[in-house]
Amino acid sequence: MLMPKRVKRRRVFRGRMKGKATRGNTISHGEYGLVALEPCWVTSQQIEAARVALTRHIKRGGQVWIKIFPDKPVTEKPAETRMGSGKGSPEYWVAVVKPGRVLFEIAGVDQEIAFEALRLAMHKLPLKCKVIKKETEKGGETDEGK
Repeated sequence: MLMPKRVKRRRVFRGRMKGKATRGNTISHGEYGLVALEPCWVTSQQIEAARVALTRHIKRGGQVWIKIFPDKPVTEKPAETRMGSGKGSPEYWVAVVKPGRVLFEIAGVDQEIAFEALRLAMHKLPLKCKVIKKETEKGGETDEGK
């Protein structure tokens, strides 16, 4: 599972997920990408499950980039614990995803294989996504898919 090697603070505030992604919203490495359409916390287990589904479908051909990293700890208190006595201990790690963020990129495979692999990875994630293709002539991106 993905998690930071060390962090500045062990427990952090929950925060808000308002607005659109201003960073990481373009395809920078690959040819095809998976873009988030809604805000969500994506856990390290969900990222790993999507990565496995993606690489299994392309049969370890091509190249895959994971563009998000779970660096936010989520704390939970034990079950049947009374109120008070401080904040719980960190249980798992999440990546904060805003709409427009590119989650995965893929290159080196055919378009139909890439779209199907990204569709399978999409089903492992807890948010709505769409598959996009990098436009090489104009430098922009076009929506191609779900």
